[in-house]
Amino acid sequence: MTSGSRTYAVMGATGHIGKVVTERLLRAGYQVRVMGRSADRLKGLMGQGAISHPGAFDDTDVLAGAFRGVDAVFAMIPPDYTTGNFLAYQDRVGSAIARAVQTTGLPSVVNLSSIGAQLSEKNGPIRGLHKQEIRLNDIKELRVVHLRPGYFMENLLWSIPTIQSLGINGSPLKGDLPVPMVATRDIGAKAAEFLADLQFRGHAAFEFVGPKPVTMQEATSVLGKAIGKPDSKYVQFPYEEAEQAMLAAGMKPDVVGLFIEMDRGLNDGLIRATQPMTRDHLGSTSIEHFAEEFAAAFRATPRK
Repeated sequence: MTSGSRTYAVMGATGHIGKVVTERLLRAGYQVRVMGRSADRLKGLMGQGAISHPGAFDDTDVLAGAFRGVDAVFAMIPPDYTTGNFLAYQDRVGSAIARAVQTTGLPSVVNLSSIGAQLSEKNGPIRGLHKQEIRLNDIKELRVVHLRPGYFMENLLWSIPTIQSLGINGSPLKGDLPVPMVATRDIGAKAAEFLADLQFRGHAAFEFVGPKPVTMQEATSVLGKAIGKPDSKYVQFPYEEAEQAMLAAGMKPDVVGLFIEMDRGLNDGLIRATQPMTRDHLGSTSIEHFAEEFAAAFRATPRK
């Protein structure tokens, strides 16, 4: 990445991915407008030279104010698992983004999507990202690349309470299923690369995964060693049992249903990488490297 006079807007700038995008662009000497729901959380990035644009992501005027006059935007629909209708929430935010792109004449977008977004059904919350890709592709003059990462390694952090309370790791995913896992830091780096280069044209999708697929059994073994539990086992939970556990934990029924649908899609081979995985499509963070971050989070998490 080389420095220049370009200006970018980054949605979700305080999140795992958006923060990496922001900091890489700032270090390269670009101007960056950082967007988030909390003005307080954006202050740290302002200290690094970013320009704060707080506000709700379903407000077209707020989005247009940040998009106007920039060279490109890192766009995303941040998950809100507290909502009662997750797909409707995705539609609301996605439509606001598309309207803001159109009204400002924004030239280029790197849109955070997901592997499986080519599917219109049986992919859980990824369905909303499929619809967002269509919305942006319908804007004819827009140059957009839909960055489709695989399963976030950080999702494994959700297993910490289960490991603490039951001494095992488990989910509805098959234990021997090769999962295209990728670290969010690598996703942010790839998004920043697309933004800085601005070489993409038309409407394109780009799948992005880690160095190699990882099964849940392999991940559990590596993570277990990192936390001093080398004999940790992985258990595939029945869908119904996993659903009841998520509901008991306070998750919304609508969101739980979508997660179960996504797990089914992964298990059935519907949600998978479809593009040739060249070196350009591979992140650098291995599951062994991520295990260090997992171990730190495990030690910092109080037992319930």
